Amino acid sequence: MNNSYSKVFDKILNIRLKISSIRGVSIAGAVAIASLVQIPLVNPATVEARLNPETSNNFSQPQRIYSFKNHSGSIKSLTFSPDSKTLVSGGSHNDGVIRLWSIENGDIIGTIRKAQKTAVESVLISPDGQTLASCSNDYTINLWNLKTNKFTRSFIGHTSNVLSLAATPDGKILASGGLDGIRLWDLVKKRPLATLVHYNNISKITISPDGQILASGETQGVVKLWNLNSGQLIRRFPAHTQVVSGLAFTPDGQTLVTASHDGTIKLWDTKTGDFAGTLTENNNSLNHNNWINAIAINPNGRTLASGGKQGVVQLWDLTTGKLLNTLEGHTDWVSTIAFSPDGKLFASGGYDKRILVWRM
Repeated sequence: MNNSYSKVFDKILNIRLKISSIRGVSIAGAVAIASLVQIPLVNPATVEARLNPETSNNFSQPQRIYSFKNHSGSIKSLTFSPDSKTLVSGGSHNDGVIRLWSIENGDIIGTIRKAQKTAVESVLISPDGQTLASCSNDYTINLWNLKTNKFTRSFIGHTSNVLSLAATPDGKILASGGLDGIRLWDLVKKRPLATLVHYNNISKITISPDGQILASGETQGVVKLWNLNSGQLIRRFPAHTQVVSGLAFTPDGQTLVTASHDGTIKLWDTKTGDFAGTLTENNNSLNHNNWINAIAINPNGRTLASGGKQGVVQLWDLTTGKLLNTLEGHTDWVSTIAFSPDGKLFASGGYDKRILVWRM
């Protein structure tokens, strides 16, 4: 699948056209997925550039240290390991592959060649660093043991595309959001727990730093907050006019940041649900050429990164709402962003098949 087709597919998905067009995907074969393959040496063509490895200590002027290009399609998902030493990337529809990258030297240290049957929509590493989870348009969630480098099992229960994953800070509960709703899974005992909600077209989910609240964003632009202990809806608010493409809690849990294909990034008071502001550039509402595809918040709680159709990453000061910097490097849409847990790195992936790693 080429980049232009991938863009069209994502656009169709996000405006909720016929889900039935992809229901031909079989779930039965999910458990036959190949195990993780260790790669001792990097292919020289994999790392396009190894740049300055030193820390800049300047959150407004990060330095690009790596440019990776090994996926055959666009980059759909990124996440760092808890120790910030490994970056995990998931590929698009024609490249259902997961790759593990060493941040220390830029080498590929592992590849899951048939991670999913279609796009790897979201990847997540458990807080203890032992389990890698991935989800896909093939309706499944797959788990991998990162200590033994083996596939462990599939979570099967969704009846449509699974688009987003989140885990509680204690690593006990995995949540999955898809076009058929939200499901909860026991990540320790590897079994289903509950269905939080049916029939909601969920595009993104995230869990608060205290593990008590799950936030969900829908294809219609609605954001909802759920009590994870009771499963009850706390509140809902029409946050955006188009699909919610990004959700992130600040580290103190007091603010929820949302992003959308309507071109806005908004801040909300978690306790009250009140609107708290919109990030603006030059006194105008932010507009990534209409679409914002991804956001992430640095663990310092002050810096937010956003990426969209312009092919750039923008850094924002959440305390002032001002734009800090615009980072170039991608030649096509930015599709995913992730900060490392130690706050010193962030990575961006795009439709140009590139992963750029930046040091703060």
